[in-house]
Amino acid sequence: MRKTSFALIGVGVVGERIINQLLNNEASEILAIYDGNKTRLEEVASKYKLPVVQNVEELFKMKPDWVYIGTPPVSHASLAEQAASFGLNILSEKPLAHNTEDGEKMVHSAAEANVHTAMHFPMMYSPVVQKLKESIANEDLGKIVRVELHTYFPVWPRPWQQNPWIGTREQGGFIREVFPHYLQLMHHLFGDLEIQSHEITYPENEELCETGVTALAKTESGVPVLLNGLSGIGQKERLAFKVFGTTKVMTIRNWSELWVSEEGEEAIQVIPESKPLSLIDACHGLNNGDEVLTVSFEEGLKVQQWIDQLLLK
Repeated sequence: MRKTSFALIGVGVVGERIINQLLNNEASEILAIYDGNKTRLEEVASKYKLPVVQNVEELFKMKPDWVYIGTPPVSHASLAEQAASFGLNILSEKPLAHNTEDGEKMVHSAAEANVHTAMHFPMMYSPVVQKLKESIANEDLGKIVRVELHTYFPVWPRPWQQNPWIGTREQGGFIREVFPHYLQLMHHLFGDLEIQSHEITYPENEELCETGVTALAKTESGVPVLLNGLSGIGQKERLAFKVFGTTKVMTIRNWSELWVSEEGEEAIQVIPESKPLSLIDACHGLNNGDEVLTVSFEEGLKVQQWIDQLLLK
């Protein structure tokens, strides 16, 4: 079996997670890694015994099957355009880009070069999401009457994700970092969204990202959606994606817990038995012409447009 090769641009906390996924996948191999932070680059290269390159051009010339872009959002468009010009498939971190305009450039350059695109939305390959999807399709929840997202952060940036940009208004904030996962999940489950109204709060320091947002939206079938996010509060971090049905309510708590409740009963946790293919499996399959689940740049652009709407004051 020919392995699918990857080269990585950006090896921060999330990039390191991708490295571990690749190293644990028999169908993949890492050709090289690059990061503008030379100290971090050498640290990761030494830890995992991986080859490094000194610039992105050197990385592109190695002709990997896939280039992973795990840099701050403002650089996604230029890197994706370069990768596409070399005819390389592109796996990008979310959000797709710094803004919708840059996202459109990424979609256009990839389409012009006829390369595959995918985005790092790990929830799509989660057993709890697959179980939720099956339950909705089988109408186990009855009629869907509302969808809600609640995200609460005692501090932002989160303690494990401290870097120079993650707390800035220009590139960071939980709307860019956390909301894309759930907006993409809503799109996957219910189709397009229409954001009807929103209110966002920012701190007095204009360099810092948002501290709160509340928005009302509707799915294309008319299901009401509530989006709610808040940081700097006196409680433990908590995330809840809730799908309300007339028969059951299903909730994904803190990324990986699935809870189900029925009328008059306390919610119980459900442990799915299925093991969906991973994102890396999907990239390998796409490279070989298989029908697999991936999130394309086109879908990422839809999410980007909703993010931009939410960030407007």
